[in-house]
Amino acid sequence: MTRLVTTAILASFWLAAPAASAQDVPAEGTPDERASDIEITDREAADAQPPAAQPTREAVCDDRRDDDGDGLVDCADADCFEIERCQAGGSEERTNAACSDWIDNDGDGAVDCDDQDCNRRGLTVCLGSDRRGVDDGLSGNIEAADDELPELGEGMSVEDLIGTHGDLDGERNDYLCADGIDNDHDGRTDCADFGCRFDPSVSICHGTPGLRFSVVGGIGASYNFDSVVDAEALDAGVRRLQLRALGPIPYVEDSFFLMSMRVERSPRVTYVHFQLPLGNRGHYLALNSGAGTLAAGMIISTSKQPLLEAPYYVYQAFEQGNGAAIEGGGPITDDGTLDFRLVAAGGSGEFNGNVGGRFFRADDRNFSWTAGGQIGIHVLGQYNRFNSPFLYTPVPLGLSFLLGAKYTQRTRERYPAVNALAVFQYSRFLLRAENYTKREIEYGAWQTAWNVQTSILLVPRTLLLAADIGQFYAGSFDEDPVFDSVLRRPLDQFQWRVAMHWYWFRNVGVLSAMYSQTEIEENPDRPEDATRERVMSVEAQFRF
Repeated sequence: MTRLVTTAILASFWLAAPAASAQDVPAEGTPDERASDIEITDREAADAQPPAAQPTREAVCDDRRDDDGDGLVDCADADCFEIERCQAGGSEERTNAACSDWIDNDGDGAVDCDDQDCNRRGLTVCLGSDRRGVDDGLSGNIEAADDELPELGEGMSVEDLIGTHGDLDGERNDYLCADGIDNDHDGRTDCADFGCRFDPSVSICHGTPGLRFSVVGGIGASYNFDSVVDAEALDAGVRRLQLRALGPIPYVEDSFFLMSMRVERSPRVTYVHFQLPLGNRGHYLALNSGAGTLAAGMIISTSKQPLLEAPYYVYQAFEQGNGAAIEGGGPITDDGTLDFRLVAAGGSGEFNGNVGGRFFRADDRNFSWTAGGQIGIHVLGQYNRFNSPFLYTPVPLGLSFLLGAKYTQRTRERYPAVNALAVFQYSRFLLRAENYTKREIEYGAWQTAWNVQTSILLVPRTLLLAADIGQFYAGSFDEDPVFDSVLRRPLDQFQWRVAMHWYWFRNVGVLSAMYSQTEIEENPDRPEDATRERVMSVEAQFRF
């Protein structure tokens, strides 16, 4: 209604503006010349046709003109209400054109800029001349945002606003902050969300439009107390170097892509992900390189591991390297309490999570594949599997469960598997508990692994204490398999680790010290292998 009144006022000013008349122009020339001019003017006036009468109705309803001069244009004029073009419903209100045509395109009772859909990322028609807002960090567009941030108390920073003042703390990673969806349903989308704006681990909302690059580097040293070779006990060097590129897919609204590359021993692309929206309720379709069908531990950046490395014993026997995968998912309920993922992946040969590489160590050249699904249950707050388990500032109360199942067929084995992850967080405390279990169909064996991980923020933005404990149980086989390079003998394993992290420069520069102890069952095929490993590591990480 405000837009219609404004349009009527502007139109009335335009119609009332006086035109210059002959009596306003000073007379020039001699009296005879002026008399001659008057005679010619009178003759022209006599010959001229009277002006056409102004239409009494809006004659054309799609020309962006006020045909009848009543201050209302096209579909905003009651004369056009009954024509087909001006009817509500039938299309979406997701473009600048649809948000300025005076039509309730989606039939939800809100027209143009009164519709929440017209305040999405990438739409500018409703911002008017006031361009203040938040850079979305992707395409140079501006998110409408409330510049009046809550007042900060003594010793507070904007990071302390996350999870407060209506923010539900469900968007705090580069993936969710680039998908164009209000994932936590708090009314703030992507870079307008407090988590995306102020969490320092989010890189795409910090000012650089378009493609965003991220670097993770780690320089460290370690000492293995149980090394049988003294020369190999102490080691130092560049431990990790990972490069990532993230951004929107050109010309596809609400899309994003991710490419991750590790350049340590040999440069290789380890993960790619391309995600496209389906509809406008937050559902998506994604194509990726196939890692992490149920558990994301194998594809999360090393910068997000509070124990420096993922607990590989939880994933090695259960997650396979695939050539490619397709997945889809989104919310089940409107409030985001329930969501789902469906995934199918496959490939030939053996894979190590690398893109574009496959090789065969034996004559087994069959096609390996897997298919499954996952349900997310968010009891308190919101959680996404890409969220970082690092704590840098206190977090609000949250409790979520991810439950998944899949069937996998490999070169020498077939098995169904289930995965369960529970995450609880509050203030300076975070707890994660995960289990992976499978049933070997070919050899009649049960195998399971579990891990419990905790993080305690001792001093916000300064000190983080992390620890985990876990075990892999190989089980016994009803039928003895042939162990070789394709199917290795599984061994029972128990491990615990503890680490201290010092944020010496925001969360970009982190100095970490970790002690780990691993007990491995003696391998009957290789009894000379060590069964215990105690390692002390110190590492300086740079993440930007």
